Amino acid sequence: MRLKEPRVKPLPESEWTEEQKELLEYYRRPSGKVYNIFTTQARHPEVMKCWQPFSGYILNKSTLPARDREMLILRIGWLCRSEYEFGQHTRIGQQAGLTSQEIVNITKGPDAPGWNPFDAALLRAVDELHADAFISDATWNALSESYNEKQMIDLIMTVGNYNMVSMFLNTAGVQLDSKLVGFPDSRD
Repeated sequence: MRLKEPRVKPLPESEWTEEQKELLEYYRRPSGKVYNIFTTQARHPEVMKCWQPFSGYILNKSTLPARDREMLILRIGWLCRSEYEFGQHTRIGQQAGLTSQEIVNITKGPDAPGWNPFDAALLRAVDELHADAFISDATWNALSESYNEKQMIDLIMTVGNYNMVSMFLNTAGVQLDSKLVGFPDSRD
């Protein structure tokens, strides 16, 4: 974690207003826990209310296959050095079918051994967006062989959303939730 302590502390449940309760109940886990990202965001309910529908679309309704979406999110989380984001989406990525080795390889990028050409192009698109806010013609064309126009737009919006989320997590100092593992040990 970049910061050992949060700059913006998660809002304790005892301090939730009615508006915050309404927002946060959506995120309550079966265990009763609400993740730190959400209890931190809840300190600004107006922003959280606006961000929720877009983020919900990206995570649950996007035209992208879940595995592809998680590859994009993990790669931008890695590039942004957002350990919280990477940890949360390691768990979600595994549920979407990513193997532990693939998750490690995401940290190594599109040229890591074992990627098929499409998976490598997905990771390359993230690298290009992160470095230049632009996907090259070669990468665009490789992805367009399998993705339609809506999927290409969802790809860009997914990377952009999780770039923003990573900036928030890193700068606010959102700490890992209990039992959440951050970055993998990527030694071979």
